[in-house]
Amino acid sequence: MNKSDEARPAGFGALLWLALATFSMGIDGYVLAGLLPQISEDLDVSNAAAGQLVAVFALTAAIAGPVLSAFTGRWERKLVISLSLAVFLVGNLIIALAVDYAMAMTGRIVSAVGGALLSAVVSAYVLAKTAPERRGRALSFVLGGFLAATALGVPVGLVIGQDDWRMPLFLVTGVGAVALVGILIKVPRLHLPALSLRATLKPLTQPALIGAILVATGIMCASYLCFTYATLIFGPRVGEGLPIIAAMFGYGVVSLIGNIISGRATDRFNPVHVITLIIGILSAVAVLGTFGLMLPGLAGAVAAFVWFFACAFFNGGSGVALQSRLGDLAPDSMSLVLALNGSGMQLGSALGGILGGALLASGVEPDGLVPASAVVLAATMLLHLIVSRATRGGVRAAA
Repeated sequence: MNKSDEARPAGFGALLWLALATFSMGIDGYVLAGLLPQISEDLDVSNAAAGQLVAVFALTAAIAGPVLSAFTGRWERKLVISLSLAVFLVGNLIIALAVDYAMAMTGRIVSAVGGALLSAVVSAYVLAKTAPERRGRALSFVLGGFLAATALGVPVGLVIGQDDWRMPLFLVTGVGAVALVGILIKVPRLHLPALSLRATLKPLTQPALIGAILVATGIMCASYLCFTYATLIFGPRVGEGLPIIAAMFGYGVVSLIGNIISGRATDRFNPVHVITLIIGILSAVAVLGTFGLMLPGLAGAVAAFVWFFACAFFNGGSGVALQSRLGDLAPDSMSLVLALNGSGMQLGSALGGILGGALLASGVEPDGLVPASAVVLAATMLLHLIVSRATRGGVRAAA
């Protein structure tokens, strides 16, 4: 083992390559959803079947992330990052070269296995390798790669994918390959304390930690309850096409800004307090947005954009504080805990889409999804306050 290499801090150069890896994951996570008609036509399947390529990634990632994080807990962290990124890229290459639906589905599962572990181990690496007073900023920089992909990579991927849906996957593979080379050269090695599988899984016996993960689930559920059907809310007010693209592009940019500011706030204040503020403001935004969408004409359109971008800012800022808090609760099992957090967020995204679809099917108008998100956020706030109180009680008892 190279001791001098492991002693190096994770400076800007190392974080940049890790951010590029999450950037490639961000493109992969969103771009296929916008190319379902092209995929279904090329692979000769229905739009619903093509949509399962998106759904299976979330399901596989939710299951594989915690399992693989526990299994690889004793491995050197740079090795795990490199291997998981390589598996992710191989999966995307399989999809890009797929000759039929079965091959594309196989590639999607492979990419999800690599991506799920990569997401968790990168965040754990940043938390472990960065000084406590700079963790928020470092984490926001690396996670910013994912949000930057939403604002920049996905629109580019959608444009180049109109004629050939495989091109964005080659883009993901190329960007990820460059990131892999940079990681192998620039990212310092890191060995965390070797724990038994039983010790690694011990945090799962902490109700407060499980509750904290469910807080992330609640925030994502409220977000995707509306985000999944945002075109139905904007369409009647601003029309289809360019205004919708502009709204989605703006959502990504504002999310990235929220992520950056949240990173700095998390360094200065207790992550629990940052989370409380975020959930509280998101709840207020949902209530105000409900009334704003009732305004006629231009006023209603402006209210829709203000509501949407306010959600983007605080949803984008929630990830850093949530992960930082979990790192504090289980510092010796960060990879597993952050993988579980990723699973919780994937679950929240899926539940939000399902709940929104059920409400629309029952006759609720698209605008009615906004107050529904306020109800979800109110329940999430209650859970967050209960978990925070239990955590404080546990700390006092330990003292």
